[in-house]
Amino acid sequence: MGSGAFALALFLALVVCISPAERKCQLSGLWRNEQDSLMEISTLTDDGGFQGEYLTRVTLTGGCPRVSPLKGAQQQPSEVASPTFAFTVRWDMFSNATTTFAGQCFVEASGREVLSTTWLLREAVGSLEEDWKATRVGRNIFTRKRAPGGKILHSLSSSCEDVASPTP
Repeated sequence: MGSGAFALALFLALVVCISPAERKCQLSGLWRNEQDSLMEISTLTDDGGFQGEYLTRVTLTGGCPRVSPLKGAQQQPSEVASPTFAFTVRWDMFSNATTTFAGQCFVEASGREVLSTTWLLREAVGSLEEDWKATRVGRNIFTRKRAPGGKILHSLSSSCEDVASPTP
């Protein structure tokens, strides 16, 4: 067996031996949640910071896709197989609201990567007396969506009229 074939056989043997629990979950890439919202996360910086874009399904129902910016950080980006992370999405393109997500990235036994998140959505209200109704809490599960390279979500954005508050 030639050295190239040996190297390939060794590589395949190592890949098969790595269990999903040992595989590191990678945040960067395109993700879809159970509400059909899409999120694209850039490559992480050395300190765990990242940026990206979020396309909530709410803007798609009116035929008006609006991409919103997101910024976040991942804990221990190079040391943990299932890292925790948090990010904020500004809905300023169509709403006076902000959503923060906190979660953890997992690799299932099948090898599928999953982001389990809890979010807080805060809408602006007119007075302190209305504060009680300004914050919503929810959960989203994101799964990786395979897509060609390059920014996908930004190409979907167009100019549209204002839309109601989003649902992450």
